Amino acid sequence: MKRLVSVLVVFTVVLASWVIHVRAQEEVIIINSSLYKKHTMPLVKFNHQAHFDDYGIDCLDCHHIYKNGENVWEDGDETSCEVCHNEPTVKNEKRLPLPQQKLNLKLAFHNNCIGCHRKYNHENNTQAAPITCQGCHTIKEGNNQ
Repeated sequence: MKRLVSVLVVFTVVLASWVIHVRAQEEVIIINSSLYKKHTMPLVKFNHQAHFDDYGIDCLDCHHIYKNGENVWEDGDETSCEVCHNEPTVKNEKRLPLPQQKLNLKLAFHNNCIGCHRKYNHENNTQAAPITCQGCHTIKEGNNQ
């Protein structure tokens, strides 16, 4: 009986370690837009699964296709931000006319991500969600670590 319990404990530890390892590899996206030939900041590593599972972010909080003022995006629809947000200005982008600002890829990411991070930090009385450039931009091009 003791041997069976020991085997079950070892099996459980190995299984849990494997799940943690696999989970860490899931849905990690390096945000690297072809819209920019050269990046002025390191790239952003985004853990899609953690935002969904751990932080409870709904798909529609980030993914959107608006028709008549309503978000009609569904799983399986286009997810490449730059398909619509294809305005490439990176300097003085806030000086663009408002319609161009809505199409600006840099502003789309920054407004959505930083806004959500600030809200999370405020609601949870923490500074866990990064809101600085260096907090998100951590990956050198060609380096997925």
